[in-house]
Amino acid sequence: MADIHLEREHDLGLPQARKIAFKWAEQAEAEFGMECTYEEGHASDLVRFSRSGVHGTLAVTKNSFEVNAKLGFLVGAFKDRIEAELVKNLDALIGEKPAHPKAPAQKTTQHKKTA
Repeated sequence: MADIHLEREHDLGLPQARKIAFKWAEQAEAEFGMECTYEEGHASDLVRFSRSGVHGTLAVTKNSFEVNAKLGFLVGAFKDRIEAELVKNLDALIGEKPAHPKAPAQKTTQHKKTA
């Protein structure tokens, strides 16, 4: 059995980290056929994921994400590729900045000087 362990620190706080973890779980289900369960806690959350040959967790806190996965014998042959995909997806989600609405342009008034 092959193991994957990833840790990523962040300064997002738990509410924003939860949003990212939930999005990560949705992607894992849609793209990789994973079955995910999300357990929300007071100070941390846990996403459990599994499919044939793979099972693991994504632990979420106010300042870190930690992925631990166990790969079965056959899937273990693809460990490097799976790990690279996990890193790419998680880093992309962490790097996304929440959209802030643009403030309306300030109207300036110009005054003509009279001579």
